[in-house]
Amino acid sequence: MFHCAAWLAALRQTYGYEPVVYTTASPGERLENGVVCCRVQSRLTGRRLVSLPFSDHCQPLADDAEDLPALLTALEDELCAKGWRYFEVRPLIPLELHGSGWHTAAVYLHHQIDLQPDLAQLFSNLHRDSVQRKIRRAEREGLTYLAGATESLLDSFYGLMVKTRRRHGVPPQPKKWFQSLMDCFGDALQIRIALQGTKPIAGMLTIRYKDTLVYKYGGSDVSYNRLGGMHLLYWNSIQDAKRWGLSFFDLGRTDVQQSGLVTFKKRWGAVESAISYSRYTNSAGWAHSFELARPNWKTKTAQFVFSHSPDRLLAILGNLLYRHFG
Repeated sequence: MFHCAAWLAALRQTYGYEPVVYTTASPGERLENGVVCCRVQSRLTGRRLVSLPFSDHCQPLADDAEDLPALLTALEDELCAKGWRYFEVRPLIPLELHGSGWHTAAVYLHHQIDLQPDLAQLFSNLHRDSVQRKIRRAEREGLTYLAGATESLLDSFYGLMVKTRRRHGVPPQPKKWFQSLMDCFGDALQIRIALQGTKPIAGMLTIRYKDTLVYKYGGSDVSYNRLGGMHLLYWNSIQDAKRWGLSFFDLGRTDVQQSGLVTFKKRWGAVESAISYSRYTNSAGWAHSFELARPNWKTKTAQFVFSHSPDRLLAILGNLLYRHFG
């Protein structure tokens, strides 16, 4: 999904990132390979090439064993010639990267549910106590479920995102980002909201792409978590994906330090794998100062400020800062 034109259009529309693809194909020839990147220009975090900003993973596309080394060498040369701070790749399938210029920037866990079994089997695969019971609890509590891509659903979802990001000590992405995703992906995108009465208590954003339903963002009101709102959304997403004939439910990446979230995803019967982000640089400056994956006094101070900011200020901070974080 992260290679597609809709994702690149949303990045350009929201953050002004310039997308570019590196390929061995000559002009006018059919594309046989490619590494898709965005040029990120920031006085705060430096000039760099990222493949791709805000993506969970973005595999370089090359079937021929000789193509990928040629592409990476070209990117290394480009970095030196243009003075970029670093070039980052986010492969879902590990790459063999050689040379002293490559560094591991971050490691995440990725979870995906195989949707080939029937619904009864998929439900049976769920953890009995912490998932099946929560789904039934949500049904007993009479929680309702809405799905679509309307302004009112976006408002409800964004309010839940702000609450969740504050708990995590980070600002939410700008509301414009989610509006851009809605505009660019059209009917493939759905905002899913669980309500108790008329009150939104959990929300998620999913995107359908080819044979996969991708969970990208989610948030909840923690004071209602006992009612199973998020569990209701996951289960309804699985049922939708089965009805559409999809093969996989991609639950996205998770920080390895978030053991509770890792356990939550595994209890849905998801298969776990590791994603390693790698950066190439010809200098010592391959990390910038505001990376949550590499905590320091600046990130800890920022997290304290974010966790104590009112909703409106937190949203303003997200709007100002996220274009520097890609």
